[in-house]
Amino acid sequence: MATPPAAADAPPASGGKKKLIIIIAVVLVLVLGGGVAAMLLLKKKPPAEGEEGEEAAAAVHTPAATPKPGTPPVFVPLEPFTVNLADKDVDRFAQVGVTLEVVDAKFGEQIKAYMPAIRSNILMVLSHKTAAELLSLEGKQKLAKEINRESVRPMGIELDDEDEEVEDEAPKKKKKKKRPTVVSPVLNVHFSNFIVQ
Repeated sequence: MATPPAAADAPPASGGKKKLIIIIAVVLVLVLGGGVAAMLLLKKKPPAEGEEGEEAAAAVHTPAATPKPGTPPVFVPLEPFTVNLADKDVDRFAQVGVTLEVVDAKFGEQIKAYMPAIRSNILMVLSHKTAAELLSLEGKQKLAKEINRESVRPMGIELDDEDEEVEDEAPKKKKKKKRPTVVSPVLNVHFSNFIVQ
């Protein structure tokens, strides 16, 4: 009687091993296929020339560079800034009121969501200025450009720094890819208050 039960156990064992091997093979194929699919989906395609700013533009509302004719301008006033200036010989400070003129009301609302980061960037720019830089007309115009650049930076919009372009053009040893020109949705920076003491 011992022989017949052993013979009965042998066929299911070899059939079970085959089923186990097939199941393991199917699981491995599924895992490897899923891994390859995940890599292909998650792998970022490098941006082609002219596509660098498109990801940032997709993240925020990018209106046209000029408002529609006949529409009133949209202004976003910022609370006044009071900062210590970078003068080394004397303690000086500036109080500056800034109002941003933006393309449309939708962008005006969007810029309010980024206001803490925008205020921080503008404070950093102001605190690195000296009284002499701020008192001249050229200094105020340069400050307005810097505020424009820093006000859109938290939203992922990178504007070219004109000072860096002048420095980059002087030594033309390396050829750099020309980045596409990004138009700022902030049309103008207006000063409502400007006191330097």
